Amino acid sequence: MRHGKKFNHLSRKAAHRKSMLANMACSLIEHKRIKTTLAKAKALRVYIEPLITKSKNDTTHSRRTVFSYLKQKEAITELFGDISSKVANRNGGYTRILKLSNRLGDNAQMCFIELVDYNTDYTTNKPTAKKSRRRGAKKSSTDSQLVEDNAVVEDAVIVEDTAVVEETLVANDTGEKKEDNKD
Repeated sequence: MRHGKKFNHLSRKAAHRKSMLANMACSLIEHKRIKTTLAKAKALRVYIEPLITKSKNDTTHSRRTVFSYLKQKEAITELFGDISSKVANRNGGYTRILKLSNRLGDNAQMCFIELVDYNTDYTTNKPTAKKSRRRGAKKSSTDSQLVEDNAVVEDAVIVEDTAVVEETLVANDTGEKKEDNKD
């Protein structure tokens, strides 16, 4: 009976499914983003996120445990080196699934699965807007520093508006130097 067995079998036997997920996980670690079907991406997310969590603790035991799943030394090195340092402060949710259109041949739902910290389009580091203050409130030291910085910028803009004549030395064919004014 299959009571309580809720994971997707992906229409494959266990050995084929494990090797396919291991290969997809190695490709995801190597390329940081792969294109696959939605069902495989969801199965891959369940497969790889515990491995990424295990890679945060760089011990011989955790390396051997992850190697028993992935079977590729290059992927293990990349996972325990670069990827584990980027996800060190993240508690979970290391992957993102972005849905695409259906595949032409069999109309399967396609998607991208990617590592979250490697996509620069979805970064949360946005510039903060200057906070407005009420008329009667006192200026803090950071506000006065911002005002001074703005004054410097305004001075630079004024300098750019004025015409500056550059004087350069140009070498003549005879080896003599003369001054040339450019406008």
